[in-house]
Amino acid sequence: MAEARASEVLLLMGPPGAGKGTQADHLAQARGLMKLSTGDMLRSHVRRGTDLGAKAQAIMAAGDLVPDDLIVAMVRETLAAQDVVAVVLDGFPRTPVQAAALDTLLAERETGITAAIALEVAEDELVQRLLQRAAEQDRSDDNETTIRTRMQVYQQMTQPLLDYYRQRGKLHYVEGLGSVDDVFARLQKVLA
Repeated sequence: MAEARASEVLLLMGPPGAGKGTQADHLAQARGLMKLSTGDMLRSHVRRGTDLGAKAQAIMAAGDLVPDDLIVAMVRETLAAQDVVAVVLDGFPRTPVQAAALDTLLAERETGITAAIALEVAEDELVQRLLQRAAEQDRSDDNETTIRTRMQVYQQMTQPLLDYYRQRGKLHYVEGLGSVDDVFARLQKVLA
């Protein structure tokens, strides 16, 4: 008889340009996890015309942020579709309120966060990466001033979330400099 798979819930955090999307893809593939990106999830619900998608689309069309309860409802639906919760989270939770809601959802499934990992990259390196990406993608609105402002906003918004997971003994820092493979090897070492 095959051994039942254990639940695994990984949260990947990092400032814009840290490579968290790329690393989330690698983790998902290597560990057999679903990558749960709230941006992808929102777009999927809108595209499929679900009730949640219709509500989100109306809010986004008005230029407002989709509220926590709607995001949490989408995450709940996604997790409910899994026999065993096996996900890498990219972009959720973003606040301690969302983190507490996620804890409640996971507790309903008799599991919890396995690890919260923060990718660390020096701000000057991030600025250079984002300026290069802006040039490659012809994003003229991404200049050094706007990028540095995004970095400050990220730090202010994310610090409470880092504190939340640190207090629960789940937070790990991983150096985000180096090749994709080097960073991935560091992630795997933390999770071993």
